[in-house]
Amino acid sequence: MEFGIFDHVDADGQPLQQLFETRLKVVEAYDRLGFRSYHPAEHHFTPLGIGAAPSVWLSAVAQRTKRLRFGPLIYALPFTHPIRLAEEIAMLDHMSGGRLEMGFGRGASPIELAYIGLDAAAADQTFREGLAVVLAALTNDRLTYRGERFQFDNVPIHLRPLQQPHPPLWYGLHSLDSAERVARQGWNVVANEKPSASGKLLARYRDVWREKNGSKAPLPHMGLARHIVVAETDAQALDIARRAYKVWLKSFLWLFELHGAAPTHWERSSTFDILRDAEERGIAGSPKTVIEWLSAHIEATGTNYLVGQHQFGDMTLTETLASIELYARDVMPELRRRFG
Repeated sequence: MEFGIFDHVDADGQPLQQLFETRLKVVEAYDRLGFRSYHPAEHHFTPLGIGAAPSVWLSAVAQRTKRLRFGPLIYALPFTHPIRLAEEIAMLDHMSGGRLEMGFGRGASPIELAYIGLDAAAADQTFREGLAVVLAALTNDRLTYRGERFQFDNVPIHLRPLQQPHPPLWYGLHSLDSAERVARQGWNVVANEKPSASGKLLARYRDVWREKNGSKAPLPHMGLARHIVVAETDAQALDIARRAYKVWLKSFLWLFELHGAAPTHWERSSTFDILRDAEERGIAGSPKTVIEWLSAHIEATGTNYLVGQHQFGDMTLTETLASIELYARDVMPELRRRFG
């Protein structure tokens, strides 16, 4: 059992310079407390996505940490030229001493994609071709590619990653088809649905992986993402989570409300209590409460990698540090003891 972090790098009410410095102090704590990996999101045109340029943000993370691995969940490929992105990835991998991980996707929000002139079909095509170009650029000295969206002829490549053939790959699971596809390709995965749905996705992923690699091959990371707040008592944790979640949800919905639209998921989770009880995607409580709640989710899904969203909304630096220190001191060791 290993532990990571997911971070929207969402607006928290502070001026930008202060927001980034606060987030970096928390990232330093993740590094110190023994988390495996830090996964920021990529969003655009919304207060949910203040860290809109993941490579820029992660270059700072690389300089402020020593052991923590990191990588976006996800690089939204339609928003960046694939050769430029491959160059950034190679640079980050070397600048961090080989601690980079790579998540890729097309971008979850149709509104964000529409702002750059792409519909779902065009975004899918750009994602598929962009991914092929990035991986080819990371693994070859010359790049030749012929697609509908991108065409390159014998482009010289001078930036190759430190990790060979390239840094580990990640994908956000939302369907059984994608679970089967990325299991065959050997990607690590993260699911964020309630246990009944995430359990089916991770079970299918695990079955296909073992069909291809055998029952004795070590499994990749099969992640489960959850909002997590820990305090000395349930009441203290819930006070923080309920307040901060309102701010986070306002950022999450901001772009949709601007266009009179609704998200394709999360529309029912209007309070933290609904997120916890009905959607089963978040927990706030004492270490004992959090241990028991997460243990049930681990048993129900078979996850081997818990990905906590430990800082969201207007959580202060003091609140966040206290929460993750309790989590690292009391919750993580007990879950490791129970699940190995």
